[in-house]
Amino acid sequence: MIDDMGIFRTTVAVAHLARPHDRRSLDNVMVDTGSEYNWIPRTVLEELGVERQRLDRFETADGRVLERDVAFAMLYAGGRSTASAVVFAERGDLVLLGAHGLKGLN
Repeated sequence: MIDDMGIFRTTVAVAHLARPHDRRSLDNVMVDTGSEYNWIPRTVLEELGVERQRLDRFETADGRVLERDVAFAMLYAGGRSTASAVVFAERGDLVLLGAHGLKGLN
């Protein structure tokens, strides 16, 4: 789906790597090739039992630097799947399908 601003959005499902059939679907996810990683709500990742692997820093478009937990999960979109890095998005963060996820989904 493309909105009035020309931003592409899609539905993405996410799952724990060890439990690929236990998925949570996220509607209206922004596809952002300017973001390397995929940003998934922390509540969803925690509900699935995805455990953080590291803490990374990210610079936003407006110059702010954010620290966020990062892990790995399965992503599903457009009939395809991939294992990919996911950022634990906090309240107020965008939910994004980034470049790594897009490449993995081909």
